[in-house]
Amino acid sequence: MTHYEPTFASLSQHEVPLWFQDAKFGIFSHWTVGSVPAFAPVGKDPFTLAREEGEEKAFTHTPYAEWYWNSISIPGSPAAEHHAKVWGNCEYETFVNIFLEAAKGWDASRWEQILAASGAKYCVMVTKHHDGVLMWPSETPNPVHGEKWSSQRDLVQECADAARNAGLRFGVYYSGGIDWTFQGLGIKSWGTLFGAIPQDDTYHAYADAHWHELIRKYQPDVLWNDIGYPRFGEGAAQLMADFYNGNPEGVVNDRFDFIGVMQGTSHADFATPEYSTESVGPKKMFEVTRGIGTSFGYIQEEGEHSYMPIAELITMFVNIVADGGNLLLNYGAMPGGEIPWAQQMRLLAMGQWLSINGDAIYGSRPHEVSKLSTREGQVVRLTKGADGAIYAMVCGRSSTANLVIDGLPAGAVHLLGYKNQLKRDGDTVVLPVRPDDTPVYTLRIG
Repeated sequence: MTHYEPTFASLSQHEVPLWFQDAKFGIFSHWTVGSVPAFAPVGKDPFTLAREEGEEKAFTHTPYAEWYWNSISIPGSPAAEHHAKVWGNCEYETFVNIFLEAAKGWDASRWEQILAASGAKYCVMVTKHHDGVLMWPSETPNPVHGEKWSSQRDLVQECADAARNAGLRFGVYYSGGIDWTFQGLGIKSWGTLFGAIPQDDTYHAYADAHWHELIRKYQPDVLWNDIGYPRFGEGAAQLMADFYNGNPEGVVNDRFDFIGVMQGTSHADFATPEYSTESVGPKKMFEVTRGIGTSFGYIQEEGEHSYMPIAELITMFVNIVADGGNLLLNYGAMPGGEIPWAQQMRLLAMGQWLSINGDAIYGSRPHEVSKLSTREGQVVRLTKGADGAIYAMVCGRSSTANLVIDGLPAGAVHLLGYKNQLKRDGDTVVLPVRPDDTPVYTLRIG
């Protein structure tokens, strides 16, 4: 077994394990203090805002509820105005106290049921977000606020148990780059964001202690860091080596040193495009991450009008997988741990769709011809299944039972969810009936 050293050359020898390549679908859990005020402007995601209206608008009007403490620290922002009007400019600690009290009533079995029904293969839980509040009773409490900034109920362990009982692997998110109890409040540009990452030895020791504690206590398979790290890739190298030496099947994301990974000077197992479905290259593992709406954290005013429609969600997922990626889909839980109903419906819909079409997804790889179309214009995405068959996923509803797909690979054709072989004449396939309104249906070829 390979022994890893804390160097780029050594860490780069780590191969992405098959379980992660095969999983395709993971669940992200943002259950944070920001769910108490539960406010952010509902609208465009911050990356679209940055492209269309500038980076300052993207930060001052961020739709991310979990950034509430930073947002209210920017004078004139929508969150600052809301905070003054609704909360009387109370201290952030007020929300911390409300959140930790509400979390005492959380029923972890509800998460277990939803995770099992979702069809996901792994779950990543936020253990510390940018506000520094810890979701477990850490041996290394916050140096500013002490144990008042930690849950004395071990929420991380209970989430890990729920995920594993549901048959999922477990991973942990930790904000290594930003901790507003140390510095950085009032971030309103990319420059101030990266300038807010503490680089001193004190914070490095603090973050490293937490990461090692999380690894030791919860044996995660995914380390999902966010927004950098003290001394970036160099500062995280020993941590990665320790992690791999204890768990060679583990994976590490690219956010310890995002820029270094892009430049080829820092290690990561996978890239993490956020609110973007762009592939990062045919030989690089990537995991698209996004919320069901435009926030990761819970927003009280979000709902059916702002959440991604189920048909669009499933179609997006199919395109990501056909391009070789995973989807890490986030739910934003309420203060007591409840997952909003409309978010649950989307997780359950994913699971129901995967229960029929999973052979085209789990363990699949991109087909050399990734995209075709029907004569009517529906997009068809192709994958190579783990069973050696080719799968053609038709995105949309045809007008008749006669389906014509120019260039459809040769072979016998079956419709997933239907037992009998379909009649085929060249590129024409005859379905049992005109398809129903399922967002994507799948043909197995071979």
